[in-house]
Amino acid sequence: MTSLNPKTLLVALALAASGVATAQNALLNVSYDVAREFYKDYNAAFVAHYRKTTGQEVKIDQSHAGSSAQARAVNDGLAADVVTMNTSTDVQFLADKGVVAKDWARRFPYDASPTTSTMLFLVRNGNPKGIRDWDDLIKPGVQVIVVNPKTGGNGRYAYLAAWGAVREKGGSDAQAAEFVGKLYKNVPVLAKGGRDATATFLQRNQGDVLITFESEVLSIEREFGAGKVDAVYPSVSVVAENPVAVVERTVAQKGTAQLAKAYLDYLYSDEAQEIAARHAIRPRAQAVLKKYAATFKPIGQFTVAKYFGSLSEAQKLHFNDGGHFDKLYQPGGPGKP
Repeated sequence: MTSLNPKTLLVALALAASGVATAQNALLNVSYDVAREFYKDYNAAFVAHYRKTTGQEVKIDQSHAGSSAQARAVNDGLAADVVTMNTSTDVQFLADKGVVAKDWARRFPYDASPTTSTMLFLVRNGNPKGIRDWDDLIKPGVQVIVVNPKTGGNGRYAYLAAWGAVREKGGSDAQAAEFVGKLYKNVPVLAKGGRDATATFLQRNQGDVLITFESEVLSIEREFGAGKVDAVYPSVSVVAENPVAVVERTVAQKGTAQLAKAYLDYLYSDEAQEIAARHAIRPRAQAVLKKYAATFKPIGQFTVAKYFGSLSEAQKLHFNDGGHFDKLYQPGGPGKP
């Protein structure tokens, strides 16, 4: 057995006594683009909660990009302890690969989705193009910035929201396909993820309207200052669930299964639900939702299941190679990649 010299031993004992986070007390949360500010605040709250309830220190790292790209990175070996995505298809992809549990959606309440969001429009200050509802997005001269539905859940929900909006007004699938095709003709460039879409809209000054998550309004105000954009709530939009899962492959190797579960469990706490609401992410807790009624404007909402069966079914029909999206969006036109 290797012995430690007295100085090294004292340092080791001091570190242990101070509760410095070890490998078993460190987590990596791999998440989607527009959730980074929420998780910065949530992580701080969880660290404090964990210290208070266990007396131990814990370190939380976070990684953000387009949700589908993140899922592929985790599958390829990125050592996430937990994933917190914005579409169930990205978590299901990992389940199908054996990276997360097959029954991941039953491991936590609300189908393992502690929060939701919805898709709305961000327009330039004063709404110079007079955009009020989905029909305005297909008018000549209106440029729409949106995430590529093949690379991010933000983009998939935008597409499904547009399709479902036609159905909600009594339109057929054929009419919905025609409408979505016209909408994408007004898309000059497809963004890789939510933050790339925001950068395209605000920093590169492209487009008249950005379709994105409700929470992005607050993020933009914090990053770029208030008054840069106006939020437009269309007459109807889609319920976007934010699913979470423990990455079984990683926690088995690191011994972090219990900590990872505690981290995701705490997302359902009153404190976490309040933090979500402050970031304009819709809480599941009805009391918190009611308290923040001024943040969450009234909007008609439909579920993915109503018109698409499930996100997995929508993925196969609309977003897989050769699906409806590939038929409706034709790159290579003026200003398109």
